[in-house]
Amino acid sequence: MIEVLAIDTPSLGDRSYLATDGVCALVVDPQRDIDRVLAVAAAHGVAVTHVFETHIHNDYVSGGLALARRCGAAYHVNAADRVAFDRVGIADGDTIAVGDSMRMRVIATPGHTFTHLAYALEDASTGEVAAAFTGGSLLHGSTGRPDLLGAEHTLTLAAAQHASARRLAIALPDRAPVRPTHGFGSFCAATASVAGAGASTIGDERRSNPALVLSRDSYVTELVTGLDAYPSYYAHMAAANAAGADAPRQAPPAPVSVGELGRRIAAGEWVVDLRQRRVFAAGHVPGSLGFEFGDSFATYLGWLIPWGAPLTLIGETAEQIAAAQRDLARIGIDRLAGAVLAGAVLARSGDWPGPLPLAAYPVSDYAGLAAARRGQGVTVVDVRRGIERAGGHIDGSRHIPLHQLPGRLSELPRGLVWVHCQGGYRASIAASLLQAAGLAVTAVDGDFSRAADAGLALAGPSGRTSAAAG
Repeated sequence: MIEVLAIDTPSLGDRSYLATDGVCALVVDPQRDIDRVLAVAAAHGVAVTHVFETHIHNDYVSGGLALARRCGAAYHVNAADRVAFDRVGIADGDTIAVGDSMRMRVIATPGHTFTHLAYALEDASTGEVAAAFTGGSLLHGSTGRPDLLGAEHTLTLAAAQHASARRLAIALPDRAPVRPTHGFGSFCAATASVAGAGASTIGDERRSNPALVLSRDSYVTELVTGLDAYPSYYAHMAAANAAGADAPRQAPPAPVSVGELGRRIAAGEWVVDLRQRRVFAAGHVPGSLGFEFGDSFATYLGWLIPWGAPLTLIGETAEQIAAAQRDLARIGIDRLAGAVLAGAVLARSGDWPGPLPLAAYPVSDYAGLAAARRGQGVTVVDVRRGIERAGGHIDGSRHIPLHQLPGRLSELPRGLVWVHCQGGYRASIAASLLQAAGLAVTAVDGDFSRAADAGLALAGPSGRTSAAAG
């Protein structure tokens, strides 16, 4: 019997897979930190003999080459992909035997990329499809986005994505489980996958997936209209994967003295504090930036930091710093300039042991913002993405998406600035950037759905201003 195990990476919204017949195992789209895959294989007492890539990924550095080399496994990559390493080149229609019980059937599914492949994992004896590994093609309630290779290819790839989804629906039985790589929060998904959808089948997708219920033209129009910005670090991922990446080196970063920390900030280097956002707001090293460690950490830090810039971390514990280091290695940020524990930096009862006191900024909610707008002139900055703002925004607010904020600081007046997003996470990052630039800022920490009830007038999708409730 074939068992398929998912290895989740919530910080990037992706899944890798290990499939085994109890004797040998194959792996699909492994993340760079291959120790997790090796642990799953060891726990099941199986050897990894084959590694498969659905495509040259844009949202993470693959661990496929490193895993194949570590295990002595065959590394299967589309023969049409230009790569700088030895691989087993495969193409549409190929069938690869994996041990005595499993076989992988290769299905060309262009759309997310031109050379994208999907795989049907079949029982070698019965032919039953145990899983459809669809990568960035057919997702749960969505598809992979078609614009990562440049605007000039978007319409062509969108049409190809529609055809590929239909090919899978025709080629595979309704009961076949759909096992995508993207679609669990990854920006590689064209739209959000079905909320809470942990599992799906070809039959489920046939009934509800836009690629399978809409005509090609309607699907392409809907897909392209709904596309929004994606992280800037994506530009570096495919090149790293085509070159071939090794496993990350996870040695602890070098410790940094308090004096050196101050010198790095003064030199314009990035010093990032991983603590919870309200704790950071209450007191932090002047000039440091707050990126609360969690599932969104690597995405937004990778999106904002100048690629290759020196990076120093401040963390609550050594374990937190190590976890952040692992997340960053998945997107190719390998070399940290150093790290320091917050307790050592913020000692002496919270007094910064240098020439400046600790920095801090206020944190409020939407009711506080409504009161501030009534009492004095404030600038409200909305740092959500365009597609979010289009669904409704605070009337009179300025729209500067978070990923554009470092380059647009000069647009903001020197008065009081309040910054908000959808839930508070991005607003906290923005507040730290604004304060480091010398602005007087207040971060709104709360759910945007409460803005109207708090007394703020909202401008709706139609551009009309609606009176706030309450």
